[in-house]
Amino acid sequence: MDFLKDVKLELSRVNWPTKQDTIKYTGIVVVFSVVMSLFLGGVDALFTIVLNRFILN
Repeated sequence: MDFLKDVKLELSRVNWPTKQDTIKYTGIVVVFSVVMSLFLGGVDALFTIVLNRFILN
């Protein structure tokens, strides 16, 4: 029981983000993920073209 009381006490001290901050940070993560996936997909396509053209033929 002491552990649960300590957990409750610590959680009351946490500085929780506002709803607007959470939405903003989520948007940043989604945009970053999309940009990185497009970049990595492009690099993969480039390597595939290079391998097919110069190495595998």
